[in-house]
Amino acid sequence: MGFMKHRHIAVVYNAYTDDVPELPEDRGGTSDLRCQVRHIARTLKRIGHTVTILPLAHDLFAFQRRLRRLRPDVVFNLYDDVVHGALYDMRVAALVRMMGFPITGCPALAMGLTRYKYMAASLLAGAGVPIPPNTAILETVRAVDQHRWQFPIIVQPAQEHGGVGTDRHSVVSSKKALRLKVREILRTYKQPALAQRFLPGREFNVSIIGGNRLRVLPLAEVDYSALPAEIPPIMSYAAKWMENSVEYQKTTVVCPAVVEPELGQLIGQVALDAFRAVGGRGYGRVDMRCDEANQPYVLEVNCNPCLDEGMGLARSAEKAGYPYPELLQLIIRAALEPTPYDLDIPMLPEPRRSARVPLTAIP
Repeated sequence: MGFMKHRHIAVVYNAYTDDVPELPEDRGGTSDLRCQVRHIARTLKRIGHTVTILPLAHDLFAFQRRLRRLRPDVVFNLYDDVVHGALYDMRVAALVRMMGFPITGCPALAMGLTRYKYMAASLLAGAGVPIPPNTAILETVRAVDQHRWQFPIIVQPAQEHGGVGTDRHSVVSSKKALRLKVREILRTYKQPALAQRFLPGREFNVSIIGGNRLRVLPLAEVDYSALPAEIPPIMSYAAKWMENSVEYQKTTVVCPAVVEPELGQLIGQVALDAFRAVGGRGYGRVDMRCDEANQPYVLEVNCNPCLDEGMGLARSAEKAGYPYPELLQLIIRAALEPTPYDLDIPMLPEPRRSARVPLTAIP
């Protein structure tokens, strides 16, 4: 990779906390998020950048004022909604761009589209990207009776991410079980449920990086073969984050995936088509699953997925020959590329004095 001059980078993350205690074994909690933020900041500093960590919680105006004073070259966007049903991550990305700063990862529109799972699925289907059969949004329990189902069906909250709301009871085999799960989602998450046919084939995670030129990283396959028969082979919240659970301990990821070249090429192309269709940019991950005939379908497009070193996208990048610091450089480089068809028109006046704020101590 070519030389990149040193930049001033503001690392933005969601510092909101509530009174709900987090389980110590939950790897998806705020404690692990802050560890990731610190690690990324230290890595960026180690490779020569000036880094300021910029938390955002209750005071948006204070955040805006401080970002204006900082005037970073790039905003490294690690903001992630931590409250069920919150959709602020897309608004933060929009605010930063309206202030005139380059921002890493996907633009606000892509983040918004992909958080509304049924909207994203409908868009993909319209663009010719294969999605699972029986894809439907259920806003009431009664709506279950308005469809003809091909069981088994997987059902989940329609506006969450990171596996929130999916568990070992999310795959159902009858209308009665489907109604019960829809009722639970409506009551617990205050949002519609998304239902899709549960596909029985192999599951792949396809990581993508780049700005105007996107590239597919080595495929990763989720291996559920060690799971007990009574637990469905899905990437539930427990499988993703709860390190004491059977799902977490018995679910592994193989990267690079052992896959036939023709199928691997098809999976990569479908993933690129899906990422482009939602306006993805910078970095992302497309989750896919095959049916009985080994045909891949897109389950979800993930904008700005987890950047933990040695996991997920970072693991695929390393297999492609991009060590972790170089991956972060690629993400920053993509943020600095001019975006086609996107005018850069800051909507806030310049501050009178533009003195740089000193490097913030990493908490």
